[in-house]
Amino acid sequence: MTTIAIIGAGWRAEFYIRIALLMPERFEIVGVVARKEEVRSSLAQEYGVKTFSSISQLLNHKKPDYAVSSVSWDSNPGVVEELVKAGVHVLCETPPAPTVETLQKMWSAVGASGMVQVAEQYLFLPGHASRLAITRSGTIGEASSVEISSTHGYHAVSIMRGFLQPGFEPTTITTRQFEAPLVNPLSRDGWNNDLSPQLAKTTISLIDFGLGKSGIYNFVDNQWHNQLRHRRIVVRGSKGEIVDDAVIRLTDGPAITTSRIERYQLGYDLNLDGFDTEHLSFDGKVVFKNPFTGLRFMDEEIAIALQMVQMADWIAGNANPPYPLNEGCQDQLISLAMDESISSGQKVTTQKQIWAN
Repeated sequence: MTTIAIIGAGWRAEFYIRIALLMPERFEIVGVVARKEEVRSSLAQEYGVKTFSSISQLLNHKKPDYAVSSVSWDSNPGVVEELVKAGVHVLCETPPAPTVETLQKMWSAVGASGMVQVAEQYLFLPGHASRLAITRSGTIGEASSVEISSTHGYHAVSIMRGFLQPGFEPTTITTRQFEAPLVNPLSRDGWNNDLSPQLAKTTISLIDFGLGKSGIYNFVDNQWHNQLRHRRIVVRGSKGEIVDDAVIRLTDGPAITTSRIERYQLGYDLNLDGFDTEHLSFDGKVVFKNPFTGLRFMDEEIAIALQMVQMADWIAGNANPPYPLNEGCQDQLISLAMDESISSGQKVTTQKQIWAN
């Protein structure tokens, strides 16, 4: 049993609360920290969790095995530092800090502790985890470029870096933005009342990681929720490429062959095992197996739950770290350079930072 605390009470923090409560054999929530009394009251009523107004109040009650920091960008470095000083491991939300200067300060304060991981969940999503397993198996040879059009900033950078493994070298970014009319039917809160086209920004970045590795970033405002824009990923390698769920590659023969990543979904037709993802397979081999079948998690919840479990196992010495702080810092460094390239209209090259080790 792993004891956890959640610092913060926003939309993202509630994912961790719900997931932990659905896995009582793995997690015990010792408390949730929220500043506002009415928020604490609402959380206690809805989820039955203990709530506290400060980290110190929480720690006086009980010290958890680890804490999830799910607060604002500006607040996160201070929260993480306070927890580490108290000897608590931290799974901190993305990004770790809002600016290059605060990233550097945060690393100087807690980097050497080795107690901080980042809740960057995208590579834990079943689809991306399957593509990553296929890539790392050598199926498409050496990966050299990734094109991603699905999520924004540091999340997209994390996906690119996960496939390409470029390390922490200087990276050159050229970014441009364009506007065009687009209907925006859905948001986080559901259907919008206004279905008339509005101007939406498209952000395109060319990212040179060095060593022949590159990325193309293409993001439209609200692309997470706007179902009028497809999510796309292309991973190119020396022997083939992955485009979404399609894989083309050179095989022995020689021959060029194509295959697909297939999802086995429970709950369709006469399958009465509940609506759930069971596994994803490629060429007859399982490349991702959902360890939480029966809980009916959506992909995002599967990814978050996987990180939560791996965090617990890592602290216990039984797993690799889920997503080290220096990786999250590098993701945000490149994302900030993308923003700088937009505002300046020039290419921007990052410098090697203190967390590059």
